[in-house]
Amino acid sequence: MMSTRNFTRTLIAGSLLALSLTAHAAAELPGKGIKVQPLQSAIAEETFQTLLVSRALQKLGYDVQPIKEVEPATAHIAIANGDATFLANHWNPLHADFYKNAGGDAKLTRKGTYSANAAQGYLIDKKTADQYKITHIDQLKDPKLAKLFDTNGDGKADLTGCNPGWGCEGVIEHQLTAFKLRDTVTHSQGSYSALMADTLTRFKQGKPILYYTWTPNWVSGVLRPGQEVVWLEVPFSSLPGEQSKLDTKLPNGKNYGFTLNNQHIMANKAFAVKNPAAGKLFEVMTLPIGDINSQNQRMNAGENKQQDIARHTDGWIKAHQKTFDDWVAQAMAAAK
Repeated sequence: MMSTRNFTRTLIAGSLLALSLTAHAAAELPGKGIKVQPLQSAIAEETFQTLLVSRALQKLGYDVQPIKEVEPATAHIAIANGDATFLANHWNPLHADFYKNAGGDAKLTRKGTYSANAAQGYLIDKKTADQYKITHIDQLKDPKLAKLFDTNGDGKADLTGCNPGWGCEGVIEHQLTAFKLRDTVTHSQGSYSALMADTLTRFKQGKPILYYTWTPNWVSGVLRPGQEVVWLEVPFSSLPGEQSKLDTKLPNGKNYGFTLNNQHIMANKAFAVKNPAAGKLFEVMTLPIGDINSQNQRMNAGENKQQDIARHTDGWIKAHQKTFDDWVAQAMAAAK
């Protein structure tokens, strides 16, 4: 029978061995002692995607700092300069000019596709579309039709648009000129969430609405294309800058003015080269657009505090543990 003294010695020895193994495992984590700074825009719905990347980086031992909010144009420059590490919501080709202007492939990396086939475009309520047979945005060159969407009494249509600095505002501004809509349409800008709240209120009052939106986002879960609202087509493809040669016509023949975008985890290239585990992680993570939409809808329903989004992220990981563990395993393998 083991004496109390020997039992205590065995217990202490076992504890020391466990501590030693834990310390050894921690020392082997590729991110140990390395700080990572995530960025995102002021769009709260981007937090889920960003936090998921942060959780995976933490599993690799990286010291992930709290997310900082910076608009995309500035975020690209900050990451290129090494003032931040990654952006989980780089849209390609929407952010093509931001990417190029910040130094392109020489300073940045965007391997892999985090989320595919994000759509964007202009929509109006189905009731007005059916009543006045509006299918194309250039029909709003007609002052009588444009006046239907006037919210401030100036006789021009008010388009709930895109925040300055997001990238989509550049496309809208370019298209208002290209489609000769300047005289009849006003691009309403400010806080997108506040403007969309007003747009939803108008819709509930039975008034016509005209707005820009994108997927993944909660808007199309509330104002459902084909049911409450319809997409408007554009008369021809016309995009600014680096996107100018792109055809926006979709495989189904429809043309909503924007190409389908892929979202990438964009990172500082020097960091990704120096940290192959993180670089591999950024490349292999993939998130279905439907999962982003679902989480965004929960936020719109009131679960929109930081602790709610953290709970959603941890819940997603638990429900997709094998996928999450596989990302981490691939990243760990790249570090060896």
